[in-house]
Amino acid sequence: TLKRSMAPVGSRDARLLILGSLPGEASLKAQRYYAHPQNQFWRLLGAAIDEELATMAYDDRLARLAARGIALWDVVGEARRQGSLDGAIRGASPNRLGEYVATHTKLKAVAFNGQTAGRLGRLALAGVEGLQLIDLPSSSPAYTLPFARKVERWMELGPLASR
Repeated sequence: TLKRSMAPVGSRDARLLILGSLPGEASLKAQRYYAHPQNQFWRLLGAAIDEELATMAYDDRLARLAARGIALWDVVGEARRQGSLDGAIRGASPNRLGEYVATHTKLKAVAFNGQTAGRLGRLALAGVEGLQLIDLPSSSPAYTLPFARKVERWMELGPLASR
């Protein structure tokens, strides 16, 4: 089944862009990033920036991201995929990440949520200079690294999300 990513959300003057691979079934159905209740994204990012994002309404989460200079998007623009696992992505076409970077002049860092986002995102951003690229452990429940270990790595985002 052909799946398409959603539009970027969060800050229009982002200093930090967090990229996933391609939204899962729950997120696509809800048209909200990281909508699956088992996904740890909002808890991980909340810990990193010292905000209780997981308990907020979705629109309030996006407002907090905007206030902190954070944007969310995905590396894959569209692909075929059965289910929600990154390993099932086939025929991926990337989003226009180079264009995004070129038009968001305050951007300092791009963080990749998981290995697939990192691998495909680094390819899509090859040749782009002046950005800190950060590989994060996936927030997906399918990636079984203990939450505390994930948080340790995600804490690197805190200083990039100034108030």
